[in-house]
Amino acid sequence: WTREVIMDDGVDGSNLEVSTSFGFEKKAVKSEIPTFNILADEEFLPFKENTFDLVVSSLSLHWANDLPGAFRQIYYVLKPDGVFLGAMIGGDTLYELRCSLQLAEQEREGGFSPHISPYTAATDLGNLLGQAGFNLLTLDTDEIQVNYPGMFDVLEDLKGMGESNCSWNRKPLLHRETMLAAAAIYHEMYGHDDGSVPATFQIFYMIGWKPHESQAKPAKRGSGTVSFSDIGRVHELQSSPTENENP
Repeated sequence: WTREVIMDDGVDGSNLEVSTSFGFEKKAVKSEIPTFNILADEEFLPFKENTFDLVVSSLSLHWANDLPGAFRQIYYVLKPDGVFLGAMIGGDTLYELRCSLQLAEQEREGGFSPHISPYTAATDLGNLLGQAGFNLLTLDTDEIQVNYPGMFDVLEDLKGMGESNCSWNRKPLLHRETMLAAAAIYHEMYGHDDGSVPATFQIFYMIGWKPHESQAKPAKRGSGTVSFSDIGRVHELQSSPTENENP
C-alpha cells in the first residue's frame, strides 16, 4: 500500500525493508521503486540519524523486548518532519482465551501463569511515543473478531501464525484436564449459539511526527476567544458582530 501511494504521488526515492526473519528477502514483493532488504533488529536499527522520511511498522512491534527503545530508534533515524506510521497488537487481544486459561488453571492447579504473550495497553502507547520525542500524535484502535470451532482451533491457528506465548516465565506445559476445562469455560462464557467461539484481536494504529519548525504550533494558553460553553452557538457567534464592533 505504501509503495502504491508513493508511486501515485510521483515521489522519487527508494524503499528499504527491515525484518528479523531469515530468508524474508526471497519472499519480497517486486516493486518499481528500488527496494533494499536488510536483516536487522528493530531495537538496534543500523542506520544513521536523520536517514528516512517515513518509517512504517506493521504488526511486529509487540515482539520487541524493549518497546520504548524501539520507538527511540525509529525517532532517531527519521528526518525532521519525518513521520512514523505503525500498527501493533493491542492489550485486549485474545482476552477470551486468556480468561479461560486463567480460570481453568486456578481451579485445577491452585494458581495460574501467563499463557498469552504480553501486549501494550492503549493508555501506555501514547506516553511511550511522547517520551520518544514524537509529536502531533494520532492513535486509533480497532477490534477484529474471528470465529473458530473451538479453543483448540484457536491455539492451532496461533501456532501456525508464529504467535504462541513468548513469555520467559511461562510454564512448560498445561495438564490435559486443565486444557479440557479451559475449552469448556471458553465455550460456556463466550460461545455462540452455533457452537463456535470468538477470538478477538485488538489492533492499535499510530502516527507520530518528528518535530520541525514548519509544523503547526499550539496556540498560547489564554488566547482563545470562544468558551466551550458556547460551542453549540459557534455559527451564531461567527455571524454576529463582535463586542468591539459598532452595530
